[in-house]
Amino acid sequence: MSQASVHELYRALISGQLSRRDFFARAAALGITATAAGFMLRAAEARAQDAPSAPPVVAEGDGTMFAGQEITIQVIDASVKLPLDEVRDEYEAATGAKLNIVADPIETAFSKLIEDAATGTNSIDGSIIGMWWLGDLVAGNFVRSYDDYYDDTSAGYPQFDFEDELPGMRALRMYGGQKYVIPYDADGQALYYRRDLLADADHMAAYKEKTGNDLNVPQTWDELYAIASYFKETGIDGISMHLKVGGQGMFHYMSLSGPYVIGPENPVLYWFDPETMDPLVESAGHVEAANMIKQLFELGPEAQAGWALGEAWDHFLQGNAVFTFSWGDVLPLAVEQDSPINGNVGTAQLPGTLKYTNPLTGESFETEAPNLVGNTTGGSWSGVIMSGSDSPEAVYYLFALLATEAKQQFFATRGSDGVDPGRMSQMPPEAVEGGTGSLEEYVAQGFSEADAIEYTRAYYDTFQNPNQLPYLRIPGTAEYWNSLDIRLSEFVTGQVGSAEEAMAALAQDFRDINDRLGVDLQLEIYKDSLGL
Repeated sequence: MSQASVHELYRALISGQLSRRDFFARAAALGITATAAGFMLRAAEARAQDAPSAPPVVAEGDGTMFAGQEITIQVIDASVKLPLDEVRDEYEAATGAKLNIVADPIETAFSKLIEDAATGTNSIDGSIIGMWWLGDLVAGNFVRSYDDYYDDTSAGYPQFDFEDELPGMRALRMYGGQKYVIPYDADGQALYYRRDLLADADHMAAYKEKTGNDLNVPQTWDELYAIASYFKETGIDGISMHLKVGGQGMFHYMSLSGPYVIGPENPVLYWFDPETMDPLVESAGHVEAANMIKQLFELGPEAQAGWALGEAWDHFLQGNAVFTFSWGDVLPLAVEQDSPINGNVGTAQLPGTLKYTNPLTGESFETEAPNLVGNTTGGSWSGVIMSGSDSPEAVYYLFALLATEAKQQFFATRGSDGVDPGRMSQMPPEAVEGGTGSLEEYVAQGFSEADAIEYTRAYYDTFQNPNQLPYLRIPGTAEYWNSLDIRLSEFVTGQVGSAEEAMAALAQDFRDINDRLGVDLQLEIYKDSLGL
């Protein structure tokens, strides 16, 4: 057992990349004794307790509003659970209610929630859900709208501004014109790059001589490929990705593929034909995107095919790759772990293309400027109130508390809680005109000013972009995405010979899922989810 492996495991634990269960499993695989693993866990918990927490905002509550009530909140066993633990005492003191927190593995949390609601057990009052769960929950009438609570400003609930979230994120919180999801986390993928390498005079000269182009932050995926290829030849991995089946590699494909398919002339057609529910994933744009992700895979370590999230992030954060594209956790983790590249991590909106193709008609549109497409790829883990709860107002109070501006400004700057920025109140005015966030708060948490400004600007650009990758929010979303994960892996690792073959197999998978769930019902829900 190498000391480096042990240190990497501990870093993953303290950064929130591993649940307790995954930590003990990996510790056992490394030959770490149960006693030693327990010591590491206690040390990590002590470190978390020493870390600063978000400021209280309702400590003046008199403890009678929900006295005698008891609520149970489900959350995945991951970093987004941390703020719930922190706020428990504040919530209970202010309301008189008792808060139970149940942490479930991400692999089983959704099925447990659905079973609890569908059987009428109703042991779960509220849940921090991934946004892809919402279609099933709304279709089953398992969650309730909170419009009435939000509109009642005299009831004593903590106040938050729904409009503070950027447009791309706000769209995820509503269904059929009603608010169902109380904002908490905001997920989307951005490009992270080594600023020091792209600004290095020797590399700039060598790249100019080799390609005739300036070495800049790439605006298109073709430019990124060219830059990553150059650095791969110098001995530095061009990119770091997580492409293990079950390791969320399909999210890489979704984000990358957006500008190959979506654009001003095609704002919504990506997943299915909204008239027939036939899959669109065999289109020319989808195939081009699959080919690009395989080309990029070849510019990173071969081990990427077996990497989950933590390994890919760590490879980049240790300074071993020029690029990665992922969620808002990456830069805060560089700060919190004091990564070797901390202070030199640039962030930008994901690159685009100079052509996109309508997947239904096959018509292509060339663009003079890069076609940049925003995304809300990921979970954007946030709270819903279960319809079967006997204490819906007490649940709303908790989630509204977590959504308050003071809490959210703090969460955005701290890497260990996994809560990422997507609000104007988290955007410093130095980065975004009209932003009301605090650059000083980012700096106080260890960000360099340059990194914080680029980071928040990148997420503003991503969520504010009028062109957005459509988010799939229908029953069976996890099944569709699992098929995409498998077919992508088969293509990237050479088990399937061409992107056309991989995407044709994926389309058939989608048809099979549609048939099993009911094409007509899926079509109706799909159209509702897109507001059509």
